[in-house]
Amino acid sequence: MTPTDTAPALSDQVRALLTDKPSGELPMTYQQVARALGLEPPRTIQRVAQAIEQLMDEDVAAGRPMIAALVVSRRNDLPAEGFFEHAVALGRFPADPEQYEALYITERERALRFRGQSR
Repeated sequence: MTPTDTAPALSDQVRALLTDKPSGELPMTYQQVARALGLEPPRTIQRVAQAIEQLMDEDVAAGRPMIAALVVSRRNDLPAEGFFEHAVALGRFPADPEQYEALYITERERALRFRGQSR
């Protein structure tokens, strides 16, 4: 782990990456984020996931759309299950998994719009 690979520093790097990336290149996969930040194994995806949870905490506390919605799994173009679990724990999503996909799409669109306004 490098000095800039601490959880807060990494979450700041992920936020900057997602904010600066052209809209046409979003969402990004967890692996693309790890590569773009130059993360090296071990635990690259786990470190990205932890940074994303930190971003979710910050955004929900500030009343902003969750920029973390711009990171998805390569398997199904949805965030990993941990995203949904954390969104429920933060009170942003209800506990009903049948609502997750529609709520995610709405959150992703909000995050894309907000990202453009915050530049």
